Amino acid sequence: MDFLINHWLDITTTLLGLAYILLEYKASIWMWAVGAVMQILGIVLYYQKGVYADCGMEFYYLAMTAYGYWKWKTLSNKEGVKEELPITHIPMPLALLWTAIFLVLWFAIWWLLTSFTDSTVPVADAFTTSLSLVGIWALAHKYLEQWFVWIAVDIVTCVLYFHKDIPFKASLYGLYVVIAVFGYLRWRKMMEEGRGKRED
Repeated sequence: MDFLINHWLDITTTLLGLAYILLEYKASIWMWAVGAVMQILGIVLYYQKGVYADCGMEFYYLAMTAYGYWKWKTLSNKEGVKEELPITHIPMPLALLWTAIFLVLWFAIWWLLTSFTDSTVPVADAFTTSLSLVGIWALAHKYLEQWFVWIAVDIVTCVLYFHKDIPFKASLYGLYVVIAVFGYLRWRKMMEEGRGKRED
């Protein structure tokens, strides 16, 4: 019982995270609502555990959740008709730009963590945070390659959270890796079949 009491935030955000990625797998717009609740609870959890970059990241996620919902819901085609956002490939110029942004952010966040916090995992924390900044942006635009970003984030986060005694979320991120692989295959098939619109 004490274990459950001490880890209730970890357990709750784990369950919400599982629902979130399954909705993402289906390209369902409802993932944004689940994500918002998960992020609010995540702010508390990560602050308590001293994973400060991830804690700060949740505020960005909340903003991107609102943006992602709006972006997925409707867009205007050339004729001005509202239609749902399709799954597409990320344009190469944007991929190169966001790779550069990721590297700059990784260094900047690492420096902030080592200079102003007592973080014991600044390299890994900065890596997952900076790469997640790119990943959530790619997800909001429904780019197929966002799955590659999340696979990398999930692997490192799984190891990091076991190290920081967040076992349920760590196990979830291990499962995320598997779901992300299948998610990529599903999204690619949907894109090729012209079914890149959301499934409610």
